[in-house]
Amino acid sequence: MKVLLRSDVNGVGRRGDIVSVSSGHARNFLLPNDLAIIATDGAVTQATLMRRARDLREAADRESAVAISNELAKHTIVIKAKAGNEGRLFGSVSANDIVAAVLNQTGMNVDRKAVTIATAIRSLGDHQVSVEMIGGVTGVIKLSVVAK
Repeated sequence: MKVLLRSDVNGVGRRGDIVSVSSGHARNFLLPNDLAIIATDGAVTQATLMRRARDLREAADRESAVAISNELAKHTIVIKAKAGNEGRLFGSVSANDIVAAVLNQTGMNVDRKAVTIATAIRSLGDHQVSVEMIGGVTGVIKLSVVAK
């Protein structure tokens, strides 16, 4: 049975897609939960409008993510941490520390789950971490870890 998805459904498709699913899945899950409608001629035109709106929204999200990524690349975020005499930290710098420092120093809000730390930051000095943003854009945050 061909249906037009009204919202994203894991394992089936995205909003605005016309997909072929089993009639039982459509009848028992998709249609009663308003996740899909039966694909008629009118629904096909509605699907093209939904896809166009989705593409425009994704393009706008991608552009804003690139702008935020470029702005983050301009700044060096300074994080103060307790360290020993040899430059080793007592503990490590976490994603929460990075997000809080970015918010305090630039005013930009970054999702903690989007911050990827390649190796644990356990020493003073300059480091880089990557941030995955909406639309598949990956940005880089430059960190400078200094002793308190």
